[in-house]
Amino acid sequence: MNAKTSLLPLDIPTLRAAVESHRDESVDLLLKLVSFPSLVGREQPAQAFVRDTFESLGLQLDEFEVDQNTLETHPAWSPGSMDYAGRPNVVGIHRPRFGESGRSLILNGHIDVVPVGDERLWTRPPFEPYVSNGQVFGRGSADMKAGITAFIMAWKILRELGLEPAAPVYLQSVIEEECTGNGALSCLVRGYTADAAIIPEPTSLRVMDAQMGVIWLELEVSGKPAHAAFSEKGGSAISMSFDLFAALKELEGRQNAPQCRHARYADHFNPVKFNLGTIEGGEWTSSVATNCRSTIRVGTYPGTTVEQAIAAIREALDHALEHHANREIFSYTLSEVGFRAEGFALDHDIPLIAELRRCHHEVLHGEAGMMAFTGTTDAKFFNLYGETPAVCYGPGGENTHGIDESVAIDELLDSITVIAWFIVNWCKCNPIK
Repeated sequence: MNAKTSLLPLDIPTLRAAVESHRDESVDLLLKLVSFPSLVGREQPAQAFVRDTFESLGLQLDEFEVDQNTLETHPAWSPGSMDYAGRPNVVGIHRPRFGESGRSLILNGHIDVVPVGDERLWTRPPFEPYVSNGQVFGRGSADMKAGITAFIMAWKILRELGLEPAAPVYLQSVIEEECTGNGALSCLVRGYTADAAIIPEPTSLRVMDAQMGVIWLELEVSGKPAHAAFSEKGGSAISMSFDLFAALKELEGRQNAPQCRHARYADHFNPVKFNLGTIEGGEWTSSVATNCRSTIRVGTYPGTTVEQAIAAIREALDHALEHHANREIFSYTLSEVGFRAEGFALDHDIPLIAELRRCHHEVLHGEAGMMAFTGTTDAKFFNLYGETPAVCYGPGGENTHGIDESVAIDELLDSITVIAWFIVNWCKCNPIK
């Protein structure tokens, strides 16, 4: 122990031993969380479990639904497609009882998970989690119910060691991170801010200091119908949709050119990613398709506004349509259907990053790597709109959004230890009298 550490009410060996003694309890909590099929729109049972867990830890509860009427004028609002009734956020609130001397903290995680895909490809049903070879398997195990488990167990273990943070701490379990982020945004608008925020997304214990912007768009193309036997008299909206997406892939290529990359992504091979997520079109097998609707995910660099990104996309689509041989046959409309998130890049020297990397080094005896993410997380709201510096740092996983998603138990325990040690150092701690 160094001199600074010796002044704290807890040392690392004691904390490590306490975390290890809770190995089985930590795994059991994660298994329980994964067993809830908390797909977007179906989060309530999992949130009820989290609410009860927060209450058992002595936290004050704040359970509330996203208020669309309040949020839809906010610049970070993303257009959703579902009713928010019965889909609450849950916040556990700690206010120090024995003197406030530290810095406040938000620990945030999302309870929603992405669809499972073809369930036949999974080794076992995705919401029947299991342990194998030191890993927990199941949809949402890594992204990001391991992260929620990490901050719940960090809090529980410190409490059992007789300590409470000497600053306000807010444990947030939010909905809809995977499609809009409106859950976390509603926490911000409700007034939750702090001196720092950590989101234990699956970063493999690296500090995510930068992330791309993400926009979800719907492209609807109209063509000209005809009998398939005389298809040359028509114009397929489906075929034209692929032509227009090809134009967007060319735009993606130009934005990924080395001379166009954001400095934080200079070493990334392909940071800007345009993804054709869904496509649906046509009316009859023997008819040339009149209509086609597709959804497209677009990545943008930090510093690029949503409006700038969409303007570049419209320019690419207009150019492709104008130079198409049958341009008079086709038309398109472009609309926003989900994420409209901007990116960010943080200064590596801010106190949050410096303290988190120091805690990582002291606990794990190695340097915490830095990570620039090519996707988006709820950290954007804290950094861009909430004046709360936020990073992602949590246990990594395999096959997130894929088949047989999993997370390593040892890495889960490491994340619990580092987060607990960060709370002790950042928030300071008082003995529970």
